[in-house]
Formats: sequence, C-alpha cells, structure tokens
Amino acid sequence: MITHPSHRYRASAPVQLSDRQWPNIRLHQAPVWSSTDLRDGNQSLFEPMGIEKKLQLFQCLCARGFKEIEVGFPSASQVEYDFVRLLIEKNMIPDDVRIAVLTPARDVLIHRTMQSLQGASRALIHLYTATSEIFREHVLGLSAPMLLEMTVASVRLIKGLVPVQAAWGLEYSPEMFSSTELVYVLKVCDAVTDAWGATQDRQVVINLPATVEVSTPNIYADQIEWMHRHLARRDAIVLSVHPHNDRGTAVAAAELALMAGAERVEGCLFGQGERTGNVDLVTLALNLYTQGVPPGLDFSELAALARTMELLTQMPVHPRHPYAGDLVFTAFSGSHQDAIAKGMKRQGAQQFWEVPYLPLDPAELGRNYESIIRVNSQSGKGGIAHLLFTNYGLVLPRRAQIEFSAVVQSHMDQYGGEVVAATLWSLFEKTYLQPSPTWEYLAHSYDSGGMELRLRQEQRVMILSGKGRGPLEAAAAALSSAGYELRIHSYEERSLDSRSQGVKAKACAWVEASSTSNEHFQFGAGIDDDLLTAAIRALVSACGRLYQISDETTSSISCSEAGLHI
Repeated sequence: MITHPSHRYRASAPVQLSDRQWPNIRLHQAPVWSSTDLRDGNQSLFEPMGIEKKLQLFQCLCARGFKEIEVGFPSASQVEYDFVRLLIEKNMIPDDVRIAVLTPARDVLIHRTMQSLQGASRALIHLYTATSEIFREHVLGLSAPMLLEMTVASVRLIKGLVPVQAAWGLEYSPEMFSSTELVYVLKVCDAVTDAWGATQDRQVVINLPATVEVSTPNIYADQIEWMHRHLARRDAIVLSVHPHNDRGTAVAAAELALMAGAERVEGCLFGQGERTGNVDLVTLALNLYTQGVPPGLDFSELAALARTMELLTQMPVHPRHPYAGDLVFTAFSGSHQDAIAKGMKRQGAQQFWEVPYLPLDPAELGRNYESIIRVNSQSGKGGIAHLLFTNYGLVLPRRAQIEFSAVVQSHMDQYGGEVVAATLWSLFEKTYLQPSPTWEYLAHSYDSGGMELRLRQEQRVMILSGKGRGPLEAAAAALSSAGYELRIHSYEERSLDSRSQGVKAKACAWVEASSTSNEHFQFGAGIDDDLLTAAIRALVSACGRLYQISDETTSSISCSEAGLHI
C-alpha cells in the first residue's frame, strides 16, 4: 500500500445540495422490491444456473412475495432465452408478478430480447447504457451527445416493437450512475422519458445504480435526492436504485436512498452479485421490519431459504450474515447469555420486543430458541442454565448455577469446542443424579417423624434410621447414624418441565448442604415422580458429593461418557 493514497485515488465529490431533506425523513412503507437473483445474481456464479434451477428459484421468489423479478438476459445465451420462453409458454408467471429482462442498447440484441417476450401479458424491458465519463471515453469511444443519441434511438426501437395492447413497460438504467456527472445523467434520463412518452398511466422505471460503490452512503443519497428533485415528468417515473456493495455499505446506501426519494430497490437475496454483490434484500427488508415497517416479503422460514439458495447457487451464506447466519442469534459470552436469558424471561407476548442483543424475535424467522444460547469456554452460568431450561425444563438454583458452571468450565478447558444441550444434561446427571455408581438411593419409608432409609454402598445394602421434625431432617439423622454428618442450608423444589404445565411433569428437588466439620457447601439434586422421593434423592446426592464416597468424581468423566462434542 502506498504512503499517500490521495496521490492515486480521488475522493468522491460532494453534491451541491445545501437544503437536503433526506436526513429528516422516516421510512413508513416498504419500497417496490425487484429481485435480480436470476440475472445479476446468476451471472456472478462460478457455474450459472440451468433452466431447472432457475425455475426453482423463480418459484421460490414468487412464494416469498416478490412482484417484480428480473428473470434473465435473453440475448446473452440460449439458456437465458429458453428460460424466458418456458415461463411464458407454460403459463408459469403468477398474474400479480411482472417479469423483467435486460438488454443493452444494440439493435440486434433488442430485437432478440423483444422476441423472447412474445406472448407475455406483462413485462418490463430493462435497457441500460453506461453513462460515466470513463466508460464513454475509454470503453465505448462515444462522446456525450453520441451516447445520448444512441440511448434515445434504442428507446424508440423498443417502443416500436411493443405489441399493441401489451402491458409492457420500460426500465432505463444509466450504468455507472454514481460516477456520472449529474447534469449529464439527468439530461439522458429526461430524454428517455420523453422518447417513451411517459405519463402517470405509462410510467417509466428510472433505475439509478451504484454499479460500483465509490462513495459514502450519504453522497449516494444526495445524488438520489438531486435527481428526485430535478427529473422532468417526475409523476411519470418510478425512481429505483440498484446499489452494489464494493465499500460494504450497500444496505445503508439503499436505506438512505429510500429516504431521499427512491421508491423501488433492485437487489439479491443474501447480497449475491458481481464482485462484492448487490444490496442484500433480506437484510434491507428485515431492517425495515425491526423498525415496525411491514416489508411485504415473507422470511418466516429464513434458515430454510438460506439452505435453498446455497443449494441452487453453490454459494454459502456466511454464519455471521445478518439475520440469516447460523450464529447471528447465538451468544457465547457469559454476560451476553445471562442478559439474553433474563430478557427472554421478562418478555411478554404482546409487549414491544426488548431482549438484549437480539434485534428481533428469532421465532418470527423460523429460528429455534434452542440455538440462541450456546456454550463454549467463554460462556457463563446464564447460558448453561438457559439451555438446560429450554431443552429439559430444568431450573438451576442461582448458587447451583455457579457450582455447575465450574464443572462445565473444567470440561471445556480439557476438551475445548462447544458443549451442546445434550452434553450439559449428561454432565448434570453425572454430577448430581449419579455422583457415584457405588452410592445409590434404593427406597425410604417415613412415618411419625421416623425415617428408614435404604441405600446401596459398594455391594452391600445399608438400612439407616433416624428421627426429625420433618422427612428431610429425619433422613439427615439417618445418614448421621452411618457417620455422614450433614447440615442442610437450603432446599428448593420445582416441576422438571415447566412448559408441560404439570402434565406428566416430574419433580426436581435441590438440597444445599455441608458437613458438620466443614463449611464447604455442595448441592445435590433428585428427580422423581414423587416430590418427597425427589427430596430424599437430592439429600443422598449432596451427601455423596460432600463425603466423596467414591473415588470417581465428575472431573474424571470421559469425553465419550459425557457426550461432549468437540
């Protein structure tokens, strides 16, 4: 990289628009969406789609709610031509969908394009000419007046080839608009609408592309507002934009352009397209959605849509892609997990969405809450507790969360990778429900303050007795008779699955205890259909963990036993 890039690269010139209005505009409705996936997106693929895949994508776009779809470049190849013919001849175009086809300003290619549309009831012929000075001089070898004359002649040719009574419209794109002198591009666009005879009933789409994104989004917005103000026959024009993403700000540029007067946006799902891609219509639409604006597109099964696009285009959707990525509704950081878990707990169904770190409810996009919080070495107790609750209905007491997170952290330090919910459950069972294979609760009986507790230790059955003011105190006394002195500090009981609303829900009990000779606390947990049995199991679990009755500890659980995924 050179030391002084200003010696080689020009900064974008600002637009003289001292009274710009777009910064104060708030968007209240979605634009007209035009998908260019089948043309712009397709031409950028390593292996362009054949007719079968193009048809699948066309039907997918229709199902998502697109009403304008650019289906191809008929003069570019036989496949492109045949696909347009298939849609028309097999009557595959829904009545409320208008297809568009692209053509350059060359007579022979225009004739070929118009021929491909024969029999279509509605269509849009998309004409483009490259208007920037660098294209005029270095690529086309045309002066500004010559390019203007060529563009107008092409418009007149198209107009003359439109069948009588056919509802075919015109779209014109001054390619490289954002790099073209505004006064000149305005002159060309005005000449196009004049040659077409544009009226309110015969509107022209004037599409102003950032064919290569060369400026900050605010400058693009200024350019759009300047055109919006100065275009002749403005009421006969649908003002459209087609931002590319060379600077990584296509979505911002499109949003600001809509604020500046644009009414239509061309782009692709997930930002497909040449180089860095076109503006991502998924992100743009869902950005509007999170501001309370109905986008008019259905992304309620977004993960399925992403998989479909990957299959058809062979282009992956990045795991961090806004809204659609596999990891965008995932938190690994412990503090993030804790905030999400608390926010989800407080969120009411009819309230404004206010969950930390989540800009919208993932369920509205067909995402599963189980994937919101995931656990790795950076995670904390909140994420662990959330996964156990959402997957198994298990509620960990606050202090038990701290204790169990240390168990999980120990395994993560040893094995790395990610721990899924099933692994957490396995670790919970090994830690609390089965702290030792040689120390096992068998049965109990309780009557009038007396507890008879039957346990297995090693290969022998122990029958212990004790008395107390309640069953837990009596059970502690029974354990004391065998030398296991306990002091109970806390007790909690919950339904194991709060989502089942008590139907076939097991009881889960937690006991926090210490030995009389040591103030070190340990939790024990018990699960059973009977609440008292669950409580006794929890006490036996805490006793076994406190006295290390077996040499086996939770830290020695093998990777395969815990079901750890690395």
